[in-house]
Amino acid sequence: MSDIHQPFHATPVFPRGFRCASRNVGLKPTARDLTLFVSDVDAAAAAVFTRNHFPGAPIVLGRETLKGGVLRAVIANSKVSNVATGARGVENARRMAAAAAAEVGTTADRVLVSSTGVIGVQLPVDKIEAGVVGMTGELQDNPMVGAEGIMTTDTHPKALSASVGAATITWVAKGSGMIEPNMATMLSYIFTDAALDAATLDRLLRAAVSRSFNMLSVDTDTSTSDTCAILANGLAGPVDESEFLAVLQAGCTRMTEILARDGEGAEHLLRVSVRGGHTPREAHVIAKSIVNSPLVKTMVHGADPNVGRLLMAIGKCFDCTIQPLTTDAWINGYQVVAHGERLAFDDAIVRETLSREVVDIEVSLGVGTGEAQAYGCDLTKGYVDENAAYYSS
Repeated sequence: MSDIHQPFHATPVFPRGFRCASRNVGLKPTARDLTLFVSDVDAAAAAVFTRNHFPGAPIVLGRETLKGGVLRAVIANSKVSNVATGARGVENARRMAAAAAAEVGTTADRVLVSSTGVIGVQLPVDKIEAGVVGMTGELQDNPMVGAEGIMTTDTHPKALSASVGAATITWVAKGSGMIEPNMATMLSYIFTDAALDAATLDRLLRAAVSRSFNMLSVDTDTSTSDTCAILANGLAGPVDESEFLAVLQAGCTRMTEILARDGEGAEHLLRVSVRGGHTPREAHVIAKSIVNSPLVKTMVHGADPNVGRLLMAIGKCFDCTIQPLTTDAWINGYQVVAHGERLAFDDAIVRETLSREVVDIEVSLGVGTGEAQAYGCDLTKGYVDENAAYYSS
């Protein structure tokens, strides 16, 4: 799906010193619902979290935990998000961290807690406390096992890995709906055996996220639980920082595309590139406007060459510098707009290109040098069906 030529491993593997386990502890009827990621040694760590004004209890605790810049483990549950649960929810998150710390042999301030699932339900923390016991005996090298335990409406577990010098970077994530970063109902954990300190990790993570996860949107809805954390245990020694950032960015972008393609009910990955914006910020706004437009999404879903919807999504960005006479647009390389006017294109050709699994929309604004790329998916009846009964399912 990606144009990035980074050689990701054919089968995802963990970096040195990282392992995971997942099991069912009774939050779901049968599927895995609790995951534990563990480093053999303390790891430098950094994270970015949701900007939603109703952050879940794990976010409240996570912001406190990451001030220390060191993690030994991550524990995450699915099914119940521990959001809108008040002081009791924060206490349950602390109990979850303490239970994982006791199992791993560390302290609670070195455990990151995440929860994902239904909002407004108290976390059955007793089940987690009992269920985590013995999980260290099940730790293994397959990151897909950990990915399974954090799935909600995801249709498949998501993990990938790549090499950078002598080190490895591994990404494990979940997310398919309520995705519009500033972060998304996205839990994303990045593990590396490169030797990098917490301050460097924070800087590199924010640079990578700004161009990848924060340009992802399934439905414009910013979740209350979004977390993207990176852990570096240093077991592979130092790496070239610029090379590390390049691979980190490539992996975050690839995972962004995987998450977008697995959007609830999605049938198409939608990638929107905007160039020639007055500023990078304006290009960002316009790219997001296009990828978020329900009418553009349904145009893609129905393979309907109604490019007026594309112009609408650009033109409604009132605070951006837009000149119709310099605006051009392409769908999968086929030009459909020139100088702000719809071209007399062959409808059959455009319908065919819109029917492909990956739809690339490219816009040239011709008013500056700003560029941005956004990632999303089409809007289908499956999305409505999935979310109309999410709370009761």
